[in-house]
Amino acid sequence: MLYLVPTPIGNLEDITLRALRVLKEADLIACEDTRRTLILLTHYGIRTPMTSYHDHNEHRVAPRLVARMQSGEQVALVCDAGSPGISDPGFYLVRACVAQDLQVVPLPGPTALIPALTASGLPCERFVFEGFLPPKKGRRSRLERLAHEHRTVMLFEGPHRLVRTLADLTAVCGPARPAAVARELSKVHEDVQRGPLAMLHAHYQAQPRVRGEIVIVIGPGAKKP
Repeated sequence: MLYLVPTPIGNLEDITLRALRVLKEADLIACEDTRRTLILLTHYGIRTPMTSYHDHNEHRVAPRLVARMQSGEQVALVCDAGSPGISDPGFYLVRACVAQDLQVVPLPGPTALIPALTASGLPCERFVFEGFLPPKKGRRSRLERLAHEHRTVMLFEGPHRLVRTLADLTAVCGPARPAAVARELSKVHEDVQRGPLAMLHAHYQAQPRVRGEIVIVIGPGAKKP
């Protein structure tokens, strides 16, 4: 059996009682980064064995995990923060389990997406998640599609590419397009900046350094008459 266990995106208190129980009772925890997961496990006194499972070893490790589950063991899959399977290799292991008729149990829990959306002040009734934009190939075409999206759009972005992405969004979606940048959610330096894309670009361009995990929220485009 495979458990998909969401972990805190910052504040270690943001974890469910069920998630803690599953992490304690599992035979093995598959982690994106064992060092990051160890901080959480140590905080809650959990001593379950860990193994590394990430983008660079998924094809090699997934069959081993499947074999252990086929022998009756319970594996808990976690990522560094939030729900496994979102912009990480978790989907590959889930697909392998489904192919072998192994039970997959998803647990609800922490995510950066919904807090960023609800705090943005932008329409929440219809939205779409686009993950990370391509750094090069296909980037322009993806941006142009977003410019005509009539739902609120959410993107993940790293701090080193935030200014560039805001500049690209401003150029393609227009400087007045309403947006928000949610950074370091649930952490000590949590920050949500709201305003037109051009203003957000100018704000972060003026910062000497941007840190933290980031969600960009972009308001719906104007509908054609």
